[in-house]
Amino acid sequence: MYIKFFTACVCLMLLLSPTLGRADDTEMVKSIMTLRSDVESLYTQIDANKEYHKAQMKSLALQIADSEAQINRINTSIKLADQELQKNQDIIAKTTTDNVELKPMLYEAITMLERNIREGLPFKVPERLAALEKIKSDLRDQTITDERALALLWASYEDNIRMTSEIGLFNQQIIIDGQNVMAQVAKIGSVMLFFLTPDDRVGYVVKEGDGYLYKTVNDKKKRELILALSDALTKQIRTGYFSIPNALVLTGGAQ
Repeated sequence: MYIKFFTACVCLMLLLSPTLGRADDTEMVKSIMTLRSDVESLYTQIDANKEYHKAQMKSLALQIADSEAQINRINTSIKLADQELQKNQDIIAKTTTDNVELKPMLYEAITMLERNIREGLPFKVPERLAALEKIKSDLRDQTITDERALALLWASYEDNIRMTSEIGLFNQQIIIDGQNVMAQVAKIGSVMLFFLTPDDRVGYVVKEGDGYLYKTVNDKKKRELILALSDALTKQIRTGYFSIPNALVLTGGAQ
C-alpha cells in the first residue's frame, strides 16, 4: 500500500513539473518502477521465509513430542522389566527357601569337582573352574534355583567324566619356562597331554609334586611321533594304532 502511494506521488510530481524534460521523466519513472519491483520482491521473500520458519518450528515441535513419547514408552518398559525381574527373584527366593537343605550339598559337590579339576590333567582348567564359580555366584545371588544349579553341576560332572575318554586336538594357554604361550594340545583321555607351540617347541605334560610341568622334547624320534599324532588328530583320525612317547602323567612321563 505504501509503495503504491509513494509511486503515485512521484509520478504526479513529475507530471506537474514543467521544468523537467520528458526524457528525464521517463528514466526516473523507470528507476522508480524498478525500485518498486525490488521492494515487492523483498517483501515476498520475507513472507516466504516467515512461512518456512513457521513450518520448521511446527516440525521441530512434532519431533520433540514424538521423542518425549518414545522416552515415556522406554521408561515404562524398563519399569515393567524391573517388576518382572523382582517377581522372578521372589519366586526363586521362595523356591530356595523351600529347599534350603539342598544348598550345602551343592556347595560341597562343587568343591569336590574343583579339587578334581585342579589335581587332574591341566586341560582347560581356568575355563572349567570359571564355570563352577559362575554356578556358585548365581546360587549366592539367588539368580538361579537350587534345582537349576543341580542340573548345571550334574552337566559339569558329566563333562568331567567324558573328558577321561576324550581324544582330540585343542588350543589353550600353557606355561613354558615361566611364560604363557598359546599352544595346540593333543589330549589322550585324562592320562596324557602333548603340546605344540607356534615356535616349533614340542613336548608333553609331566607330574611334578602337586602340580604339572610342560616338558619340551628335543629327541628327534619323539618329536616325530608327537607331530604324527597331531597330524592324525587334525585329519580326524581317532582310531587305529599310534606310536607315541610314554607321557603318562601317573608315571611322571618318559625319560
